[in-house]
Amino acid sequence: MINPVIAEVTRGGMVESRHRGAYAVVDVSGHVTAAEGGIAAAVFPRSAVKAFQCLALIESGAADQFGLTPEEIALCCASHNGEPEHVRVARAILAKAGNVESLYECGAHWPGDETARFALLRHGESCAAVHNNCSGKHAGMLALARHLGADPHGYTAPDHPVQRLIAETMGRICDVDLSQQPVGIDGCSVPTWAIPLKNMALGFARFSNPEFAAGRRIIEAVRAHPFMVAGTGDFDTRIMEAIPRLFIKTGAEGVYCACIPHAGLGVALKIDDGASRASEVAIASVLSGLDCWTPEERATLHSFRHHELSNWRKLEVGEVRGLQL
Repeated sequence: MINPVIAEVTRGGMVESRHRGAYAVVDVSGHVTAAEGGIAAAVFPRSAVKAFQCLALIESGAADQFGLTPEEIALCCASHNGEPEHVRVARAILAKAGNVESLYECGAHWPGDETARFALLRHGESCAAVHNNCSGKHAGMLALARHLGADPHGYTAPDHPVQRLIAETMGRICDVDLSQQPVGIDGCSVPTWAIPLKNMALGFARFSNPEFAAGRRIIEAVRAHPFMVAGTGDFDTRIMEAIPRLFIKTGAEGVYCACIPHAGLGVALKIDDGASRASEVAIASVLSGLDCWTPEERATLHSFRHHELSNWRKLEVGEVRGLQL
């Protein structure tokens, strides 16, 4: 199947580039309420399903054992900018579970936030694993290892008790046998299992069930601390601050997932060419087209459906826009 164009880039009044993709909107019963493209095709969800990975931390009792706060739970679901507040919370999670930064297996990279990056350089400091955008998730995984009584070393391996529990948890909520699915290695070294878009959306719809206490706890934590999930100026933080009833998370290579608890809906989207510039405006288009928002919320979502393109002289030269779906 050739997926439809769901986002495009303009310049000089004409379309310069087009991005194809697919998306699924699913309710808690598993009914597909809206879709375009090949939603049965399995894709690597990457960081878009960090909430599912965090679910094992909650359901196992590890979060309660170590007294994790909503702010800390939100960071466990984050792809953060490595700003000082993100680093502070990641270190707090490590400390509560008796872990140290040398146990991190996510690798080091410079903070995504320019101010935080330059601050390290000014002080002659190098980047560390705690600045990795996945350091909150990994701090949670290390806490889970302690709770399970497992050796924290090698916690990123697919056969480690931490990853086995996460795979079981993700497979259950998405209704997929992950042992039969392709598995790759994510950018932060943990396994990433391929899941059909329809099933990813189902998993997020199930998160919206008010009787699902663990899911509700994660959603409430993220809603209370949207800054922890991304950071200054990032799409996920900005849109959740603007629409508090929305739970949303990006993943690498053009993946986006969302949960709309008040409507009992889950959403999953993938851009074929992996462009995040397209996935952001496309997910906003999908969300704005759903009949579950107030007029004010819909207008706000509509504003996220496009953003201007500027050149190095700050001249407006075009826009990236999601098509009305």
